[in-house]
Amino acid sequence: MKIEDVYIWDINAKWLGISPFQLMENAGAGVANIIEEKFGKGLKVAIFCGTGNNGGDGFVAARHLSFENDVTVFLVGDEVKIRSEEAKHNWEILKKLDFVKIKVLKDSSQIKALDLKGFDIIVDALLGAGTRGEPREPIRSAVEKINEYSGKAKIVSVDLPSGYPSSVRVNCDFAVTFQWDKEEYEGFERIIAKIGYPKELYHLVGPGDAKFALRKKGEHKGQNGKVLIIGGSENYFGAPYLASKAASYLVDLVYLAMPEESAGRINDPDLILRPVKGKNFSKEHLEEVLALAEKADAVAIGMGIGLSEETKEFVREFVKHCKKPMVIDADALKVIAEDLSVLRDKTFVLTPHAGEFKILFGEKPEGSLEKKAKLVTEKAREINGTILLKGAYDIISDGKTWKYNKTGNRGMTTGGTGDVLAGIIGALLALGNDPFRAASVGAFLNGLAGDMVKEEMGENFTALEVAKKVPLAVKWVMEF
Repeated sequence: MKIEDVYIWDINAKWLGISPFQLMENAGAGVANIIEEKFGKGLKVAIFCGTGNNGGDGFVAARHLSFENDVTVFLVGDEVKIRSEEAKHNWEILKKLDFVKIKVLKDSSQIKALDLKGFDIIVDALLGAGTRGEPREPIRSAVEKINEYSGKAKIVSVDLPSGYPSSVRVNCDFAVTFQWDKEEYEGFERIIAKIGYPKELYHLVGPGDAKFALRKKGEHKGQNGKVLIIGGSENYFGAPYLASKAASYLVDLVYLAMPEESAGRINDPDLILRPVKGKNFSKEHLEEVLALAEKADAVAIGMGIGLSEETKEFVREFVKHCKKPMVIDADALKVIAEDLSVLRDKTFVLTPHAGEFKILFGEKPEGSLEKKAKLVTEKAREINGTILLKGAYDIISDGKTWKYNKTGNRGMTTGGTGDVLAGIIGALLALGNDPFRAASVGAFLNGLAGDMVKEEMGENFTALEVAKKVPLAVKWVMEF
C-alpha cells in the first residue's frame, strides 16, 4: 500500500461514517500503547507537535500517556495555525489538563535554547507524510534539537520521521505507522498500529478514489483530456450519444465517430461529430478512425455499433492497431470474445454484465461477492487487463487486486446506463488514470449520478438523466 492510499482510506472511512476524530483518537492511543509496551510506565516524555494532523495524533498520545507518565508537550508553531477540526479539538482538551505541561515554541531561538536532559522518551509528531522537501523553520530547528538527543533518549516518530525522505530528518529509534506499512518507506524501523479501518476499505470504491482520479492537470483547452467515442450503426444512435454526453462533463474534448446516417440525428454543440460514410462501420473506415484515435488520449468503443460482419472486422482490426487506452463495451465485447488475442499488449477496460462475461470467458460469475471477485481477478490476470463486471455490486479487477462499488439503484436497469458508464470510464482514462482506477471510479460516479436522479425522481428515469447528473456527482466528490 502507498502513502496516497492513506488519504483515500481516510475519505472513504468518513463516507462509511467513521469520523476523522475516531481515527485520530485511535492513532494517538496506538502510539501511547506501543510506547508503554516497549518502555514501561513512569516515564518522562517530551512530545514535539506540529500544527497539522500529525501534531493532532501527538496531542492524543500526550493525553493517553499522561495517565501514568510525566508528559510535556512542545507545540512548534502558532496555535492559531492548527489546521483541522480534530487537531484543534484535541489541542483544546490538552489546554484544560493540569497534569500535562505545555510549551508553545513560535521561533527557532526558543527551540535552540531547550534542554531535554532527563527525558526518557522524545516523541516526534511534527510533520506527516504530506510534506515535501526539507523542513522549514521553526520545524527544522526542532528536528535538529531532537537529533541532539539521539542515543540519550528513545526517539519515537508518529507515522514517519519528520523531514523524511529529505536529509534533514528525525533520527528515530522507530516510527509508529498506521494500519499498514507503506511501500515508499525505507531506512527506518516501523511498528504498525491499527486505527479502526474495516476490511471493506481494501476493496470498496468511494469518494476518496474519485477525488484522486478527478484532479485537473492543465489550464489550457485540451490539457484535461480528449476522448474518442466510436459507436452507432444503422439501427442505433442513442448509445454512443449517451457515452459522449457523460464524457463531455469530465474532459475538454469529445470526438464522436459514427456512421453518417445515425450521426445526422445528433445535434449537440458540446461534441465534435466525426461521421463516417455508410450505414455501419467497416474495414474501409479503419485508417480514418485510427487517425482520429491518434488525436485523443483514450477511446471508448462498442456502444450501439452492431454486429454486422463488416463491423466485426472493423472492431477487431481497430482494437488490434489502436495504441491508446480503450474501454471496450457492449457489442464490441461480443466481437472480441471470438478472438481475445486482439487484446495482447493493449491497455484496456472490458465492461461486461454477467451474460457478456460468460460469452467472453465461458463461465458465469455466481455466488458470494468474494467468489465472483476471485473469478473476475483470475480472468483479468489471464488477459492482462482490467475487467469491470456490472451488477448490483460492480466488481473491478486488474488481475492483481479487486474492488467493488455499491453506488447505484434498481432504476439503473433502464437501457443506456451502461453507455453512460463507458463514457465516464473513457473520460477518466483520458485524464491519465490507469485502467483499474478509471474503471473503479467510473462505476462509483455512474452509480452516484444514478442515486442523485433517484433522490429527485424516484426509480423511473432514463439514462440521459443519469448522464446530466455527472457534474453534480463530481461536485459532491470534490466537496466531500
